Order: sequence, then structure tokens, then C-alpha cells
Amino acid sequence: MRAMRKNILITGASSGLGEGMAREFAKLGRNLALCARRVDRLEELKRELLAASPGIQVVIRSLDVTHYDQVFEVFRAFKLDLGSLDRIIVNAGIGKGQPVGTGYFRANKQTAETNFVAALAQCEAAVEIFRQANAGHLVTISSMSALRGMRGNVTAYAASKAALATLTEGIRADLMRTPIRVTTIYPGYIRSEINEKVKNTPFIVDTETGCRAMVAASGSVPPSPG
Repeated sequence: MRAMRKNILITGASSGLGEGMAREFAKLGRNLALCARRVDRLEELKRELLAASPGIQVVIRSLDVTHYDQVFEVFRAFKLDLGSLDRIIVNAGIGKGQPVGTGYFRANKQTAETNFVAALAQCEAAVEIFRQANAGHLVTISSMSALRGMRGNVTAYAASKAALATLTEGIRADLMRTPIRVTTIYPGYIRSEINEKVKNTPFIVDTETGCRAMVAASGSVPPSPG
């Protein structure tokens, strides 16, 4: 029988896919630990979620995932807030980037650090908690762009998401004979703040549709037929 994941932590929850997943999990009656840099946005989201689903708990904390020591502190604090963490979703990321060799190393470096090194810190903090409990579910949000090298502005982004996917695969293999589950999600094009200015995107879906599918892919609900 599938384990009930009641207490769910989502990073990067103040906008985009993190915010959208929080709404979908709230509809399912899950308690939420939400963190991001923009606490004002988290406060607004918390009020919205509690108004719509008054039976759940929502706790929020400020977190810049590139402050690596803070990642561990915030995750441990959330565990104390809710008593346990059953699923941790490593979602925080950025979509900056320019073609390699065009003078934008700083932007590409920031993308690589946020989407991979900071994700590594989140995975370390999450799995530390799960190992102590001998239970839990780590979910990382990669991207379909991770499957092949990409050109132009997406080169560093795609590489960072490929690195995250490979990291997650290694963690999954390491924990295969334990009760701890590990899942990588490869979203396609979902309309969100990270790509709101992108034109002519093929097969794109709206945020609600995309986030509902991601929540289903995490194992919380069966996927819709068709």
C-alpha cells in the first residue's frame, strides 16, 4: 500500500511550480512547509491556502537555497514545526543563462549554483532527515531539457538539470533497499514566471494543469485517464 505523505516541504514555493504544487497538495489535505526568498508572497499564499482548506497546517520560512548552511537549519526547523517531514520537494531553481562564450559567465554560474549545488544541499538536508526516520520521499524537479544538450540561453540550465537528475539517480540507487523513496520529475513546458516571456513554446500547458500532473507524478494521486 502506498505510504501516506501528510507533511510536505516545498522549496521555491513563492511562485511558479512550487506555488502551484502547494495549491494542489492543499486540496488533497496535506500539511505544508513552504520556503522561498520572498516571504511576503509566502504569507499571501498561506492565507489563501488556509482559507480554502482550513483543516491543514501551513508553516513558512525564509530561505535562499544558495545559503547552504541555512538550508539545513530551515529543513530541521520545519521538521520540528510539523513533527515530521514525509516528502521533501527540491523545486527551487532559476532560468537565467546566455550562450556560452558571450560574456555572461556570471549568469550561467548563478544558474549552475542554484539549480545544482543548492539542490545538492537540499538533497543532503532532506536525506539526512529521512535516514534518521528510516522513512520519507525525496522528489527533485529536473526538466525535459535535461535529456539532451540544449543551445543558446538554455545551455547552462539544461546542464544543471541533467546534473540534478544524475544526482537523484545516484541517491535512489543508494537508498534502494531502504523504505526511503526517491523520485525525479521531468516537467515539460508549463507556463510559469520562469518562462512567461518565452514565445512560441510548443506543447505548453497552463500552471494548474502542469502542477496537477506533477503532484500526480510524485505519487500523491493516480494520474488522470486520457
